[in-house]
Amino acid sequence: MAKGPTYNLPFRRRREKKTNYTRRKALLISGIPRLVIRVTGKHTIAQLTESTPSGDRVVTSANSKELKNKFGWKAGSNNIPACYLTGLLAGKRANSKMMKKAIVDIGLRRLSKGSRIFCTLKGAIDSGLEIPHKKEILPEDRRIKGEHIAEYAKKLSSNPDQYKTRFSQYLKNGLKPEDLPEHFEQVKNKISETSKEAT
Repeated sequence: MAKGPTYNLPFRRRREKKTNYTRRKALLISGIPRLVIRVTGKHTIAQLTESTPSGDRVVTSANSKELKNKFGWKAGSNNIPACYLTGLLAGKRANSKMMKKAIVDIGLRRLSKGSRIFCTLKGAIDSGLEIPHKKEILPEDRRIKGEHIAEYAKKLSSNPDQYKTRFSQYLKNGLKPEDLPEHFEQVKNKISETSKEAT
């Protein structure tokens, strides 16, 4: 780190708002694999990584794009149910690699109760991974299943134009948003069944 008489220049990745080195150091010292969760504008990514002297090594990962391509997911790829399913998929794959424990790495994101990051965490926990957490930060089951989306769709159905605009992707994929909770359970079961076959 560059230093001078009147200033300290932070590391480049800190300046670019990519890495919190204080938090990263604490995670590395633990020696436990990290569940790295990143939520973009379109997708959710969950990776199980191990730290080595030469850098981080990704042991296994899951991307919400896979939900559509491999499991027939017809809803959005970065909504709350999709985040949960991505975490579940990553966790199941970690189980097949004999990984039992992890700690969550949310990068520079601020903690927000029930956020999409913690939906992904909930999915990984439900897969069987042991991850330290506080129960109050996790979302409610009804939100994980997308019941709040289904209820909103029912209310909006009285206005066909808005309904078609808001849920155009769902309808294009042949899914009525009111049926999202049932669709969620179907895809969740597919992920669990696929994981059993792989082990």
